[in-house]
Amino acid sequence: MSSVMQASIQMELSEPASALLRPEMTAQAAVQALVEAGQVQDALKLLARLLPKRYAVAWLCQCARDQTLNPEDRAGASLAEKWVREPNESNRRAAFEFATAGGYKSAGAWVAAAAGWSGGSLAPAAQETPVPPADHLTACAVVAAINMLAALDVDTFAARRAGFIKPAMSLLNGEGATGT
Repeated sequence: MSSVMQASIQMELSEPASALLRPEMTAQAAVQALVEAGQVQDALKLLARLLPKRYAVAWLCQCARDQTLNPEDRAGASLAEKWVREPNESNRRAAFEFATAGGYKSAGAWVAAAAGWSGGSLAPAAQETPVPPADHLTACAVVAAINMLAALDVDTFAARRAGFIKPAMSLLNGEGATGT
């Protein structure tokens, strides 16, 4: 199964969006087709899943960096950026714990969750048995955070959300984007 089709299933794209996709489509072509059809939420889901996790979090951080954020949102974005620069377990765990402590109620918590769900374990640090996150959880957190960032200005939500897609399109490299 192609990476586009697999990602569309994992991210539970809507029926109208799924009907637009073909197995032979490149990642760029698939996302572009969804955007052109007005299926922006589905385009975000697919884009976030097709990008390698570190790229998806870096894209999200770039989107957050251009916003006027409150201190909590800035803190979450800072932790995610730290993980992007140094993707080690300590930085991932710090982002995960920030998101968990924030109850996933803010844009900053979701930005941090994107990094926190990129690997490692979701179990408490003291627990010996690891609980790895599902592969698509980073993409889910990216989409939630993008929507929350777009909603910082509700009057321009749709345009802002669509605008967030543009900078990430260059990160998709055709068949090389796999989401892993």
